[in-house]
Amino acid sequence: MELHSIECVPSSDLTDEDEIHHHRPHQFPSISKPHNNCNNNNTSLASVINPGTTSVHELLECPVCTNSMYPPIHQCHNGHTLCSTCKTRVHNRCPTCRQELGDIRCLALEKVAESLELPCKYMSLGCPEIFPYYSKLKHEAICNFRPYNCPYAGSECSIVGDIPFLVAHLRDDHKVDMHSGCTFNHRYVKSNPHEVENATWMLTYFCLHFEAFQLGMAPVYMAFLRFMGDETEARNYTYSLEVGGNGRKLTWEGTPRSIRDSHKKVRDSHDGLIIQRNMALFFSGGDRKELKLRVTGRIWKEQQSPEGGACIPNLCS
Repeated sequence: MELHSIECVPSSDLTDEDEIHHHRPHQFPSISKPHNNCNNNNTSLASVINPGTTSVHELLECPVCTNSMYPPIHQCHNGHTLCSTCKTRVHNRCPTCRQELGDIRCLALEKVAESLELPCKYMSLGCPEIFPYYSKLKHEAICNFRPYNCPYAGSECSIVGDIPFLVAHLRDDHKVDMHSGCTFNHRYVKSNPHEVENATWMLTYFCLHFEAFQLGMAPVYMAFLRFMGDETEARNYTYSLEVGGNGRKLTWEGTPRSIRDSHKKVRDSHDGLIIQRNMALFFSGGDRKELKLRVTGRIWKEQQSPEGGACIPNLCS
């Protein structure tokens, strides 16, 4: 992110007995196992299972996308299966034998899947749950152990991982400014206020965002905080935020959002401090052609007051 000028003033290194428990790093499992194709012309379930070499779990893996298959499961005349999503991608041709697929359902394999109970795919990351096959996918979409998406707001980054990995990723790949403590103090300067780029700063487990967007017909800026963890953990904290300059300021107090919510989702919900461009330029002083704002604030445990805010240890130390 190349901004015209951003000056970051480090927070004071305060200490307090309240701490955030560090997330333990995990190793991620391999994406998938290879699919074992079948060559028997019989389309019954017995024809696609080779005892001793092929598990039912492997049979339920689509050979094209390697994801688990859910009804309708399609098959060709030779018994090769694939998921309904990939059927449209292969233009009705079996990816294994190149025969025409038609509209044959592998009802036997769908029935076997219905009887299975499998562990969550994030078992290696700590999830202990076991689900019926057809309930497993729904759980995995909201599993608390699933990897987090990169919270950087300057681009659509596709990187996923656990919290320690993402902190290192933000620091090394996105060059995000990182500070320790429980207070933040940043100065945002932009010579052309019409071309403001999104800014992200880090305060240990928290991402502070400053973004420009259109609210109806009005150009506005918005500052908000996200917590690098789940929503239940984020609710343990409160933050205050001030945006101002030239002896004037706006204030905001709220609960950080989890990075499970994308920065666009938070922005579109208006859950943060919003200031119109005209007011921001007025706060900037001078001829109102240059944006000069200071973004300050403090984070504390929910049960404490801002004056006795809980200081947060540096995850990267």
